[in-house]
Amino acid sequence: MKLSVLDQSPAVAGLGEDAAIRDTLELAAHCEALGYHRFWVSEHHSLPSIVGTAPEVLLAAIAARTTRIRIGSAGVMLPHYSALKVAEQFRVLDALAPGRVDLGVGRAPGGDMRTALALNPNAQHAADDFPQQVQDLQAWTRGLHHRGITAHPRPPVGSGFERAPDIWVLGSSNYGAQLAAHLGLPYAFAWFFADGAGAEEALDLYRSLYRPSERHPLPQPTICVWALAADTDAEARHHALSRDRWRVDRMRGVFGPLQSPDAIAERGFAPAEQAGVEATQRKALVGSAAQVAGQLRELAAALGLHELVVNTWAFDPAVRRHSYTLLAKELAP
Repeated sequence: MKLSVLDQSPAVAGLGEDAAIRDTLELAAHCEALGYHRFWVSEHHSLPSIVGTAPEVLLAAIAARTTRIRIGSAGVMLPHYSALKVAEQFRVLDALAPGRVDLGVGRAPGGDMRTALALNPNAQHAADDFPQQVQDLQAWTRGLHHRGITAHPRPPVGSGFERAPDIWVLGSSNYGAQLAAHLGLPYAFAWFFADGAGAEEALDLYRSLYRPSERHPLPQPTICVWALAADTDAEARHHALSRDRWRVDRMRGVFGPLQSPDAIAERGFAPAEQAGVEATQRKALVGSAAQVAGQLRELAAALGLHELVVNTWAFDPAVRRHSYTLLAKELAP
């Protein structure tokens, strides 16, 4: 099973948001050394929790610090932008990291509607054009002359699709699964959004409706899960308190940087919050390395997957890196 990474540049209380961006760069180099297959970064806007707003810029820096690992977006929220401009950005990235760029695209706003309108004044109707935008990307990222336009820099003559950024459709519903199947593209389901709700149905639809393409004759599904491993189960659950607190606050519409698990443990949770926290903890992929690796293997086997993408948050960046180290030792080929 291939093991990959999604990093969202989570902000940490007490540190500047710029520190989260620099930590993403360090984590990319760390995960390449561990043998991870891909390193993806996300796009969110106007959120004090997740400060990676420009994946194409961040990927250029990651390209300069890595040599082997595939790098990509998970994803570019395509309705905010011109498909041509996105194609040009990722053609430049391919020139910096030849043959190892993924272009994951999503239809969601990646923030609230006010922010979406600031990014694109036509945001309320832009998502309707998403299927056509994806098809335009397919042509332009391959360097084809499409709609009378070419996205530069073009790939070397005769290189074929091997030198084109590999387009992935991202989603957490049946819509993305059906579009990816129709276009013959890889599909990544955001399992961590709602603890896997709707995943089996979306993956079944994707496989049953899949139309083979030249680059991908067979369906290529994956899921992105949130997981945290530590030397002991107790230690892992302690560090996971930062995300537990964040999720409780998010349900109240309150967003902020990750808080210290020591401070959260000292304060505890309010009685009204406790049931929700316990429900989250029962579903969480959190524990010792062997325990979490076993859960990931079972999940991959149940869903028939050959690759998993892991997203990990922790207040201490060293804890995140250690978690990825432990999982690589247990799972990476």
